[in-house]
Amino acid sequence: MSPEKNNVMRLLEARGISYEAFSFSPEIHSARGVAEALGVPARVVYKTLVVVSSEGRPFLVLIPGNRELDLHRLARSLGLKKVRMATQKEAESWTGLQVGGISPLALLGRGFRVYVDRSALDLEHILVSAGRRGLNLRLLVSDLMALTAARPVEATVEEARAED
Repeated sequence: MSPEKNNVMRLLEARGISYEAFSFSPEIHSARGVAEALGVPARVVYKTLVVVSSEGRPFLVLIPGNRELDLHRLARSLGLKKVRMATQKEAESWTGLQVGGISPLALLGRGFRVYVDRSALDLEHILVSAGRRGLNLRLLVSDLMALTAARPVEATVEEARAED
């Protein structure tokens, strides 16, 4: 059964952008959890993080599920002195979306600058949130970049994984 269409899916269809929708439990809030639920590598599931510049302006950064955001590296890549992660409360207040369902596609025209970790340029397709928990869309990286006017940045480091 295919998921019910939302505004993001309708927008993509109106612009002739192909996508594939994937549903999973809305209880899953991590990119790794989404990857496991969908049976895909974590490196193709991108999470959208809300980051704040030193001037207090929020922006979006998409990073793969198998990597960690490096705030110093991101700031350097953007030519800024310092950036910080938004709190969950800030992220949800600014975007109007729940953490785990924040999507640059759902925030088009809302004034958010969008950056994508450079690692996405090595892939043809990635999965991103469709604007709500439990729904991701697989689309061409080139389509995502063009639609959101995203800029590639150096934003991540290898994820440190503790052995169980």
